[in-house]
Amino acid sequence: MFSIGDKIAYPMHGAGVIEGIEEKVILGETRRYYVMRVPYGEMKIMIPCDSTDNVGIREVIDETDLLDIEDALKRASTEMSDNWNRRYRDNMEKLKTGELTQVCEVVRNLMRVDRVKKLSTGEKKLLSNAKQILLSELILVSGNDADTVLRKIDEWVFCEGA
Repeated sequence: MFSIGDKIAYPMHGAGVIEGIEEKVILGETRRYYVMRVPYGEMKIMIPCDSTDNVGIREVIDETDLLDIEDALKRASTEMSDNWNRRYRDNMEKLKTGELTQVCEVVRNLMRVDRVKKLSTGEKKLLSNAKQILLSELILVSGNDADTVLRKIDEWVFCEGA
């Protein structure tokens, strides 16, 4: 069970801070919800309290894990399918895990592919979503603003030797 003020990550949506816990009646059923504010994009998300384990809610990484994230973004690109549809499905599965290193892999690989050859519209949207997920958690952990974090992501993804 999480409390107000906890920083959590929600797969496919990003990370945020629990601002409240509310009871809502939806379709005749009363449930308790966490109200999470995402630090980027002015988005608020309501998450049923009783399904946090099922949807993969976790605490955000801590500052000591930032080096692992930097390393993941600097690593060589992993092999991806030449078929954009298969590549899209594989990347979507990685995002659904909620694991930040998997999100980093999607961001890194797609950013590098986009630099060489333009991504399809679907993959551009996927990259944008993956970046937002990564960005929201890195903002919470580092305390930096979105522009600073985005510059760091670019720097790590396109570092020499990558």
